[in-house]
Amino acid sequence: MSATTDHPPLRAVPFRAPTARLALKSVSPSGEPVELDGAWWPHSRDLTSELSTLAEVLDPLWGRITRIAVNPRYWPIIPPKIFVNGHVVKVGWFTLELDPHKILLLSYTAGRWDLLVIPPEASAPSAARLMAAASASAGPPMTATALMATEQDDDTSSSYEATTGRPCRLVVGV
Repeated sequence: MSATTDHPPLRAVPFRAPTARLALKSVSPSGEPVELDGAWWPHSRDLTSELSTLAEVLDPLWGRITRIAVNPRYWPIIPPKIFVNGHVVKVGWFTLELDPHKILLLSYTAGRWDLLVIPPEASAPSAARLMAAASASAGPPMTATALMATEQDDDTSSSYEATTGRPCRLVVGV
């Protein structure tokens, strides 16, 4: 048998990289301190894959991401490093110092960024409310855990109209 009959011919298959689901705050000219810079909704709990996708999107926007820190409570495996756009990003974890619903990204050029981590299992309406609240420029700053608690409380009182599916209110304070 010849090599051409043993295997089907190779063909080009379009590849679509997964996109990071993000909502980022616009930069405030006032320079006021913020608790969160936005929200990230990963597709899974596979931190190696998810962090690579996130950092590849943020690296060109914020400057070279050099370190990432997470709380290990919701991540089964934390890689010591990931490769992003041709460089190594170190990944660390903190149990007491870092909110379990937050991820911290560091860049030499842009500084520190804190993102709310929306659980991959969250429903689309819940994730949309959390992303809007975490990236809102108005209102008092809230911690990631406070936003998650507000969403859990709000989930039971239904912040979406049952008949139309349109948002009727967005809770941004505790």
